[in-house]
Amino acid sequence: MTAIKAIYVDDESPALELIRKYCDDLPEIELLACFLNPVEALQYNRLDEVELFILDIEMPGLSGTEMLALIPKGKLGIFITADPTHAAKAYDLDVIDYLVKPVFPERFLKAVQKAIDYRKLTDPEVEKEFLTFRSDYMLNKVPLSEIQWIEGFGEYLKIITRYKQYLVLQRFSDFIEKNVKLGFVRIHKSYIVQKAHILSHNSQFVVLKDGKQLPIGRTYKDALK
Repeated sequence: MTAIKAIYVDDESPALELIRKYCDDLPEIELLACFLNPVEALQYNRLDEVELFILDIEMPGLSGTEMLALIPKGKLGIFITADPTHAAKAYDLDVIDYLVKPVFPERFLKAVQKAIDYRKLTDPEVEKEFLTFRSDYMLNKVPLSEIQWIEGFGEYLKIITRYKQYLVLQRFSDFIEKNVKLGFVRIHKSYIVQKAHILSHNSQFVVLKDGKQLPIGRTYKDALK
C-alpha cells in the first residue's frame, strides 16, 4: 500500500521542522506540505489528496479543532500539542491520536501506523482483519479474531472479547449493516457472534469454545444452520 499523504499545521517553526524530519525518515508517510497558518493550509491546492491532517491545537486565527471540523468527513486527524487538557474535545472529533510535545520519533511512528491501519479498515479492497471503534474517548483497534460476540441494547453496543469488554455508542442495526461481511452471524435480536468462536449449538443455545452459552432467537435458527 502506498504511503499515507499528510500535511502538518503548527504555528511554531521548530515543531514543523522536527515533524518534517521524522517524516523524511519514514517511508510510511508522505508529507506533502507544512504550514504555519491554518487558513493557508485550508487553501492548499492539493487539499483533496490529503488523507491525514497533523495539527497543532492552539493557533492564532483558527484552532486545530476548528480546522479539523471544517475538513470533509473521511479524512484522518492527529493532534500534536503542548497542552494535554484538550484530549476529551479532540476525541469528540474522532482523531486517530493525540500527541503531547515534545514528540519523540517512536511515538510519532506509532501514531502514523494507527492512521495507516485505520485507512486499511476503510479501504473496500483490503480484507478487514480489525474492528475499529470509539470507546471511553479512545479509538480502539481490536483484531476480529479476538471478538467473541456483540450485544446490542438501545443506542449502545457491548463488544466482548476474551479479556475485555467495550461499550460503544452505536445502534445494533447500524453496526450490522456496515459490518455484514466481517464474519459475524446473527443468532438473536440482540446478539451476533463471530463464527470462528462457535463450538456447537442446539435448538436453544450457541456454545462458544470457551464454554459460554448464548441464546438463539426463534427467527434466527435457520440462518445459523
